Amino acid sequence: MALKRGFSISGLNKNRRGGSRLPIVVVIFFCVLSPLIFFVGRGLYTTSSSTDQNLNAVGSGKQHLNWRERLALQHVKSIFSKEVIDVITSSTADLGPLSLDSFRKNNLSASWKVIGVDTSVEDNAASEPNQTATVVKQEAPKGKDDNISDDDSRSGDTPAKLARRQLREKRHEKRAAELLRQDDEAIARLESAAIERSKLVDGAVLGKYSIWRKEMDSENSDSTVRLMRDQLIMARVYLSIAKMKSKLDLLQELQTRIKESQRVLGDSLADSDLHPSAPEKIKAMGQVLSKAREQLYDCKLVTGKLRAMLQTADEQVRSLKKQSTFLSQLAAKTVPNGIHCLSMRLTIDYYLLPLEKRKFPRSENLENPNLYHYALFSDNVLAASVVVNSTIMNAKDSSKHVFHLVTDKLNFGAMNMWFLLNPPGKATIHVENVDEFKWLNSSYCPVLRQLESAAMKEYYFKANHPTSLSSGSSNLKYRNPKYLSMLNHLRFYLPEVYPKLDKILFLDDDIVVQKDLTKLWSVDLHGKVNGAVETCGESFHRFDKYLNFSNPHIARNFDPNACGWAYGMNIFDLKVWKKKDITGIYHKWQNMNEDRVLWKLGTLPPGLITFYNLTHPLEKTWHVLGLGYNPSIDRSEIESAAVVHYNGNMKPWLELAMTKYRPYWTKYIKYDHPYLRNCNLSE
Repeated sequence: MALKRGFSISGLNKNRRGGSRLPIVVVIFFCVLSPLIFFVGRGLYTTSSSTDQNLNAVGSGKQHLNWRERLALQHVKSIFSKEVIDVITSSTADLGPLSLDSFRKNNLSASWKVIGVDTSVEDNAASEPNQTATVVKQEAPKGKDDNISDDDSRSGDTPAKLARRQLREKRHEKRAAELLRQDDEAIARLESAAIERSKLVDGAVLGKYSIWRKEMDSENSDSTVRLMRDQLIMARVYLSIAKMKSKLDLLQELQTRIKESQRVLGDSLADSDLHPSAPEKIKAMGQVLSKAREQLYDCKLVTGKLRAMLQTADEQVRSLKKQSTFLSQLAAKTVPNGIHCLSMRLTIDYYLLPLEKRKFPRSENLENPNLYHYALFSDNVLAASVVVNSTIMNAKDSSKHVFHLVTDKLNFGAMNMWFLLNPPGKATIHVENVDEFKWLNSSYCPVLRQLESAAMKEYYFKANHPTSLSSGSSNLKYRNPKYLSMLNHLRFYLPEVYPKLDKILFLDDDIVVQKDLTKLWSVDLHGKVNGAVETCGESFHRFDKYLNFSNPHIARNFDPNACGWAYGMNIFDLKVWKKKDITGIYHKWQNMNEDRVLWKLGTLPPGLITFYNLTHPLEKTWHVLGLGYNPSIDRSEIESAAVVHYNGNMKPWLELAMTKYRPYWTKYIKYDHPYLRNCNLSE
């Protein structure tokens, strides 16, 4: 009515202006504005209805909307804090109806959180759309009031919603526990791996680098050391030029800096070994070198000095290599004081024994071909004891083993006394003196005849022969006392030494037995004489390494690529030996080598010639070599071997032995033995 009155008044006013326009205005009003007002009003009504429906989804229905509002107003102060009510009021006043975004954008208390709950669709109401209800609640200290407010806020939740909420919480807890467990396992694995890596670190590395970062060591860990050495080289060059040009002040300064750098550098091989003052010395030396360069630099002079220094260094290296070769050979063949003491004490005590106590038991086994016989030729009491002890300790039945030991007259008493005091179980022991073999003389043995010749004496004993370190010699390795001993060549006379035996196992005194060896006697040699482990690889340890193939006798009879084999553990068929006349073959070639043109001194080259095409290869696990010179033998290969051989200069009884291999030998020695203690022999 108000609108009609308003239009009536305006119509009257217009009648006063012009009455003809009133009907037109009325028609326009009813045709245009009335439908517009109708649709706008209907849209507002629809929006209001949809809002009411959303609110009714939280409650129970449209008809109870006013009751819910009144109940909420009564409890709103008990549910929400004043801060939240202020936020709601301001949000409603400024932005219109309350929106959840206003809570997210404003700075609410940390105890507030927004939880989204998915509304499920029941089977009997599949036609209704899915909805998402957002529940805002406040976390407060647990108590009676909190339980009441929580019940009020969740009073509209169905049992299905509660069950899903509980399942989600359980899954979250289970996932968190699983992540924690995986984290603990990962940490444990990392710690275990670090511990294993630390065990593999060589003791020589400790103190220089962190054991936890060994793989991260700098590739240029010696860069500072090399810089100091380079500075010293240039300082010496300028020192000689300063002396030549009488630059006394610069000469004195260079001498001072050289001495300081040498003291700091010392024997350092890596930067971590240097003294902390090294950077200062490098800086000081650099300043002096810059000064010398400005005053003394002459390209021709510097080049000449460097070339002269290089030649001098090269000569020094060659000389040191010769000294090293000679000293290593000397150390390898020198008897340590402790072993010499042991031999002397045992010899004295042996000759103090009555004759009836010098005999070994079970002498009837010495020629029994049904037993396992070993040949061991040595002048080292301690080494021989390790061979015998290791063999017996790994044998299944020690009573079936017979050891035939041959030594020289100097160690004959000591060898007898040791095994009389320390009998190896029930095994049979027999010790002989090689000097008592009357058949082994110069008329029968070519080696003895050659050793008595003037040429051989000249080769070994004359002072004017080029054997000194200053004059040098290419074959210092072969100028060795062991080649003068018949103990080394007695291996070519086994049938003569043991005429009643059919098979015998030859052992060197620098080996250790780790397994039972009785199966070697049952190996089929296929008509061959010698059973041995081959040592050739792709291109080394073949015949051309040991023999002189420029000689026509060698070139005609042997293949340069034939595979070599090793002495140290060899099973010999003495019956076939006699049929093939192996000793005669050895004598033939030994006579041809009187002037040493076929091979150098030693027993392996004549052995390769003598047993050519007469050697049966054994499995490599029977005999592992190289413990006296090769530091890179695999540990599993050593431990799986029946016999390990310390061939080379680094014998296990010497101080220069490799410590990583020595325990395989020392475990068969009782260092608490009175004789060993009295001679200061220890691990």
